[in-house]
Amino acid sequence: MFPFNFEWIWDMSHMVFMGGLWYALTILGIGMTWCIVKAIIDMGKGEAGHGSHH
Repeated sequence: MFPFNFEWIWDMSHMVFMGGLWYALTILGIGMTWCIVKAIIDMGKGEAGHGSHH
């Protein structure tokens, strides 16, 4: 089932699946990293919590 398993065969369907999987995980990872960095930057500037200015 896994690439390090001796029964893994690198045919086209496995390459497409693994390529799509890593593409999706990369996009999610970049998005999560951006949100965390943006939150840290906003907290440092004191701009977090815009809705609390009532």
